[in-house]
Amino acid sequence: MNPIIIVGSGLAGYNTAKELRKLDTATPLVIISADSGPFYSKPMLSNALASGKTPEAIALNSPEQMAAQLHATVRVHTRVDAIDTAAHTLCIGDETLAYSKLVLALGADQIRLPIAGSGAAGILTVNDLDDYARFRAAIAGKKRVAIIGAGLIGCEFANDLAAGGYGVDIIDIAPQALGRLLPPAGGALLQQKLAALGVQWHLGTSAQAVDRAEHGYAVTLANGNMLRVDVVLSAVGLKPRTALAAAAGLQVNRGIVVNRHLEASAPDVYALGDCAEIEGLVMPYVMPIMHAMRALAQTLSGKRTAAVFPAMPVMVKTPACPTIVAPPSAGAAGRWQVEAGADSVKSLFVDADGRLLGFALNGTATAERAKLAPQLPPVLA
Repeated sequence: MNPIIIVGSGLAGYNTAKELRKLDTATPLVIISADSGPFYSKPMLSNALASGKTPEAIALNSPEQMAAQLHATVRVHTRVDAIDTAAHTLCIGDETLAYSKLVLALGADQIRLPIAGSGAAGILTVNDLDDYARFRAAIAGKKRVAIIGAGLIGCEFANDLAAGGYGVDIIDIAPQALGRLLPPAGGALLQQKLAALGVQWHLGTSAQAVDRAEHGYAVTLANGNMLRVDVVLSAVGLKPRTALAAAAGLQVNRGIVVNRHLEASAPDVYALGDCAEIEGLVMPYVMPIMHAMRALAQTLSGKRTAAVFPAMPVMVKTPACPTIVAPPSAGAAGRWQVEAGADSVKSLFVDADGRLLGFALNGTATAERAKLAPQLPPVLA
């Protein structure tokens, strides 16, 4: 019997394997990891410093332990070069592996902006545990970090670093923090609370050049200002990994195109997690992965099951200003109703009939999550 092969050892890959083993303990299973293959929670990377977790402590299980738990073969530091969907095979160098079913849990790459300067190659990104270990080594004994990007990951790292005693500069072309998730009042409160920790905001501008300087970097901004920092971290967003799928002839758009059953455009090929586009939606958060992998495990075990995605509020890990967001669907018609206080902003996105389509809660307003979430429509019913 040819194995089920899962390409990717992140939350999507390993959790699909764990759910599958609850239903099917016999089918051979192979997990292929491009990195060192430990099991860990990627969202922990952006708040591990203040919580005192070293890179070594973040890993919950080694690949050897995961292989034993899952009765699987886990191959680390291994990259798939090609997929032949007609032959149901993968190519790894000169080796050919046959599969009965193939799961693509490839994740996403950090977007890298084209930035000039002699130090541009030294800009760090954090996309996995190995990246995080390099970042922690780079900031050891240093004092100031520049973060390019004021989105979710940039703000989480800013809070974590500032709480850990580092000076932080955040740079973003947008006029506010979390511009894609929060209305202006919510962004303003988040900025205020992080500024109280010492975070310096440089909004409405961009990093034009990063040059090597004595003991660090000089970051030249489009507005003419220059920042002297020890480390530069880029956190401007993610791009689903689609190249392998596209080369195999699978349909790709923003992500690998799949239906509600996580089925790609070739038989016995599935995709989920950050690399997948499910009925037009890319959902790079933990909760969609958990809903998807439970449905996919059922399908892989022989019971074809569609994934259902209820409203899934996202908790932004910024303890200085607790924030929970359930953004309205793209293109939704409605308006924000905002109630702001000294330590809270409650923003409700409602349609013309007053129906709740999304919300953004900051500070003490996060206590209303439990009341508001059940009122939201599902993302995909």
